[in-house]
Amino acid sequence: MIEVTRLDGKVYWINPHQIERIEINPDVTLVMLSGQKLIIREKPEEVTERIIKYRRQIGAFKNEE
Repeated sequence: MIEVTRLDGKVYWINPHQIERIEINPDVTLVMLSGQKLIIREKPEEVTERIIKYRRQIGAFKNEE
């Protein structure tokens, strides 16, 4: 799970494997596979770094090499 912060300051932990895409319009929006949209404070680069860190923690990259 990765931590993200909504615009109202509320912190959420989400499953990064459920993110379909990241949009910038102008706020950063995570579009989940379920269709739910989360507008967050983090920049796309921060989200990407958190996803990579999480996947390293769970050993996901071993299966992708």
